Amino acid sequence: MEIFSQYLAGIDNPDHRHRMEEVLEWVSQKFPTLEPQFKWNTPMYTDHGTFIIGISMAKQHMSIAPEEITMVRFAESIKESGYSSTKGLFRIRWKDEVDYELLENIIAFNIKDKAEYTKFWRE
Repeated sequence: MEIFSQYLAGIDNPDHRHRMEEVLEWVSQKFPTLEPQFKWNTPMYTDHGTFIIGISMAKQHMSIAPEEITMVRFAESIKESGYSSTKGLFRIRWKDEVDYELLENIIAFNIKDKAEYTKFWRE
């Protein structure tokens, strides 16, 4: 988590900072083979050099970005969890609970789906 320390230190709201730390730590513990990286001002996790998921913060929410293909596959589950979304990400408002089962399923899907993938982003 050292790689994210400067990013986290820059989060003024202590509740938001704690929430981001909690989610990033959960990903690191649940998926210890993923490599934490910080690119484009976004904490993210990769597997063998390919993007798996990005988690960043905004004023009103955390943004979870798993790529468009994954968003389409999990659109109904994201909606059922009460999260708003765009083509490439969904938002977890600071006051909402994190659906860790959904997050786990999304990350596991990306790991499996991109197991043989050699580029950073899907084409």
